[in-house]
Order: sequence, then structure tokens, then C-alpha cells
Amino acid sequence: MKKVVLLISSCLVAISGFSQGTALNDSYLNVEKKVIEWRRDIHQNPELSNREFKTAEKIAAHLKLLGIEVSTGIAYTGVVGVLRGDSPGKTVALRADIDALPVYERNDLPYKSTVTSEFLGEKVGVMHACGHDTHTAILMGVAEVMAKNKDKIKGTVKFIFQPAEEGPPPGEEGGALLMVKEGVLKNPDVDAIFGLHIDSQTPVGVIQYKSGGAMAAAQSFTIIVKGKQSHGSEPWSGVDPILISAKIIDGLQTIISRETELTKEPAVITVGKIKSGVRFNIIPESAEMIGTIRTLDYDMKDKLNKRMMEMVPMIAKAYGGEASIEIKDATDITYNDPDLVTMMLPTILRVAGESNVEVHKAITGAEDFSYFQREVPGFFFFLGGMTPGNTESFPHHTPDFLIDDSGLLLGVRALTEMSLDYLNKS
Repeated sequence: MKKVVLLISSCLVAISGFSQGTALNDSYLNVEKKVIEWRRDIHQNPELSNREFKTAEKIAAHLKLLGIEVSTGIAYTGVVGVLRGDSPGKTVALRADIDALPVYERNDLPYKSTVTSEFLGEKVGVMHACGHDTHTAILMGVAEVMAKNKDKIKGTVKFIFQPAEEGPPPGEEGGALLMVKEGVLKNPDVDAIFGLHIDSQTPVGVIQYKSGGAMAAAQSFTIIVKGKQSHGSEPWSGVDPILISAKIIDGLQTIISRETELTKEPAVITVGKIKSGVRFNIIPESAEMIGTIRTLDYDMKDKLNKRMMEMVPMIAKAYGGEASIEIKDATDITYNDPDLVTMMLPTILRVAGESNVEVHKAITGAEDFSYFQREVPGFFFFLGGMTPGNTESFPHHTPDFLIDDSGLLLGVRALTEMSLDYLNKS
């Protein structure tokens, strides 16, 4: 614990000469402990997508205490706060996602989640295994700092606490797409939007960013293969949908390895689930496969979709069966507006220190923050959450996922000062 305190103090001393005033520095120091407490409480009480009722109540109550205009029930459980500065100007939006994942936590933390729920008809653990608890707490901290420094705001700040970033339950709408549909970027109209994502494998104190296409567009696909049922001892009397499925999977991978210009941008086709059959000695009648497509270029996305639609039924026909494929969009390309990145980079360099700001390569992970960026210029960056010097870190969406709370204050500072600088420069 002593090392963490020393690290935070050293960082504040090192950057204090670049801040926007003593009042802001005092606000940062006063809010850090609260941010950590909020984060741990949210972590201990996670909620799945479109079911973030208690999380939303906690956020709304906090914003109301700050005197911020609050709207609730946006996209089911979303919360939006509007803070108008003492001077007129443009409107900047800040977004945090608030949902957790169906994962049993394996960490031995005093604030470990023991929550269980139901997901797709199964009992599951619920865990903030992607760090959305940190995003929520950070934005709550930003709201407090900015509410106490309204005199520095030349315009309006809109705080967007978004549900269902991990995707709404089947049969429901949700997430950023539904928030946009319900007008979250209107009244007042948003001119630019900022967001961040904690990263368990980047050291505390480091910020990573990429101009242009930063994260992939994600699509889901479902393939239904139809064969002819027969006894497992007489495969010649039927048509094996499991064999056809294997051939389709192999064929899909050749689209990536032999038809896609991977030196231009990365692309991925993954089959994540295959379901078929009931017994060891029965060749089943059908098989179902589901998977994901990840692309960072719109032309490549169109080409992959076209080839998959062509290839799947043709492979099935070649082996005597039939197959259909359905492709659905999940997120768009997370595209950081180059002009906005250029405008805001000096702020990030000032806040984090030049040696702590890195350019990352494109990521095949996806973010529905992209739907906000499709409407207005946006800048999405990554915040280090790994204990410096740690020899082992765990990926997101895993039971052992772990974040060092000492990195949260930098997130508060970055979003606060990016917002103030954007409004001042505008």
C-alpha cells in the first residue's frame, strides 16, 4: 500500500506544474479516495446488460447531489447528466459503460463479487471482468471535479453512463446504438465525445491511443447446416452435417489466410460454438454454428461478408447438404477522428507525461462507443491498470481479471482536462 501512495504522490508532484489551477489539483486529491470506494462497491455488486438497476440508482443519486441535471431510463437503464458551465460554448460528451459480464470471479479480493444471475437460461456468476466498474467510478469522479469547477467550463458537459456495452440480451435492443436512437447526443447537441477503457495489461500511469481506426467492427454470424440423419455405422446412407461444418470452418479460414490483404489491416473470422447431435452412434440431421467477424476497414468488411455468403452454401452443396448463413452487425469501427486526436494530444501529453503516452496498433476487440463516433467526432483511448513491475497480468473477460486502483486518478484527470481544453479551444 505504501508503494501505491508514493507513486500517486510522485505523479501529482511531477504534473502539478501543468495543471489548470490549484482548485483542480485540490479537487483531484479530494476525489481519488471516493473514486476507489465507488469502484469497489460497484465491483462487488455487478449487474448484467440492461439489468443495471442499482448501478444506475447509485450514479443518478451522485449526479443529483452535485446539482447536475439528470435523466434516467435512457436505453432502459442508462443515466445522462448535463452540466452547464458559467460561460456559453460547445457541448462535449463523456461516456462510461456500466454493465458486467456472466463470469464467476476467481480473485480473492475483499470486494470480490459473489453475485449470481441467469444468462441464456443458465445460472452464471456476475463479474466486472472488463473494467466497466472503473469506467463508471472514473466518470463519477470527473462529474464531481467539474461540478466544483463550473467557472472553468466554457460550454456544456454531458455525462453518458451507458448500459449493455457487452451487448443486450437476445430479443432486446440496448447499448450505445439504442442511446443514439433515443437522442442521447441531442438537446444539447454534442460536438465531440471522449471515452476511455482500462487495460489490465498496460502499466498504471500509461495512456495508449491510435488515430483513425483503433478497434474493429464486430459482426456475429449464424450458420445452419442441413444434412440427412442416419445410423453412425452407415454414413453412406445419410449426409453428415458435422463433416460439412468442419469443411465450412476450414473454408472460412482460407478467406482470411488466402483472400484478405492482412498487411493493410487485420481481420478475423472465428467460429465460437458448434451444436449438433444427441448420441454417439447417430449422424444428426442438422448442425448450428455461431461466430464473430472482426474488421478494421469497410471495404474488407464488405468483401469478407460477400465471400462468406457465397462460400457457405457452396461448400454444403459440394458434400450433399444445404447451409444458410445470417450475418448481423454488433459494433462499428471505433474510429478516432484524426483532427480531434491532434487537437487533444497536447492535453494527454501534459496530463500523463510524454514518456507515458504510447501509440498502440489496431485492436481486433470491439467497442460500441463506435456508434457515438459515427454521429460526432470522438476520441477513445486506453488507460493503464496493471501494477507497475507486475510479472503476471490477466486478460479481460477472465475470472482472474484484476485492476490496480492507483491508475484511476489519471483517468479522472485525463477526461476532465480534455473536456476543459476542448471547450476552451473551441
